Amino acid sequence: MVCFSLAFGTATKNRDGKIIEAFFPDPILHPSDMLVNSIKKIADYKGGNQVIKISSLQSSQLAEVFDVEGEDLSAKFARKAVMSKKSLVLVILETDKKPKSVAEVFLKLQLISNRLVKPHGIVLDGIWSLLHNIAWTNEGPIDLPELLDRQIEARLEGKVLSVGCVDKFPKMVDYVVPHRVRIADASRVRLGAYVGEGTTVMHEGFINFNAGAIGSNMVEGRISAGVVVNEGSDIGGGASIMGTLSGGGKVVISVGKQSLLGANSGLGFSLGDRCIIESGLYVTASSKVFLFDSLDQEVKIVKASELSGVSDLLFRRNSLTGQIECFTHKSSVRLNSELHDNN
Repeated sequence: MVCFSLAFGTATKNRDGKIIEAFFPDPILHPSDMLVNSIKKIADYKGGNQVIKISSLQSSQLAEVFDVEGEDLSAKFARKAVMSKKSLVLVILETDKKPKSVAEVFLKLQLISNRLVKPHGIVLDGIWSLLHNIAWTNEGPIDLPELLDRQIEARLEGKVLSVGCVDKFPKMVDYVVPHRVRIADASRVRLGAYVGEGTTVMHEGFINFNAGAIGSNMVEGRISAGVVVNEGSDIGGGASIMGTLSGGGKVVISVGKQSLLGANSGLGFSLGDRCIIESGLYVTASSKVFLFDSLDQEVKIVKASELSGVSDLLFRRNSLTGQIECFTHKSSVRLNSELHDNN
């Protein structure tokens, strides 16, 4: 049978037995038919997309199957899970379709952060109705109705239960630390972000879920939900890119290769390769832009959206008139290779 993805991991449940999050150390994209068929004999898999509770005995059996199939990390985790008191779950996604459970959502978010699929490469419809706010603490995720009791228990034991954030999404690095990245403030990169190899995310940089930086990039500004930044680009300090959640917008915005958003600039349409928006300039899709040709002669006035995806453009604001001007240029952004080595 053809299967989209499967993963074995742990789940956190609230007092009502409802799964509120799940961790998968080695999600597998497009597992082999042999692996799926072997797992089917062990787990109570009935077909389709399913979340299956796994016992210690089944975990031991899964370890043997993963070993045979060369899934070393999954096998190692399954062997250790035999002695665990945590709830163990196996998620099998026969097809990539709208998730119906929290465990499915967490698997899909981890597929993106593990760089197994790119932003917009997986169906995430309806996840807002499945997820709810959780207290992400130094003792793991806690359902909000249970938080005060846990805080009291901790204090009576002479401890402090520290709450890092209250959100539907945890920080990515508590689940996935991709190879060769640098993240100055881990709380600003949500699970479900795609952080490309060689990318640096500085202290004020932010990457939302189902968004990210493909390849090596400098992120000092905001990459909102749905936004994709391509190889060699620089999102300057305080810069912001409108996402698919901004005002309910559904247009997917991207930034081309070797482009630059200057400090405190903003973008509301897609940039092509080797484009520059000067510092402090916010250009929305409906902004009126005075377009100049290669001889710096004014040609016409257009909406910025009409320039979506066009390469080799420089956007600036005329300091005398305040109008937004656009020129063609042939320079490109060059990132510091030592800064982005990220070994």
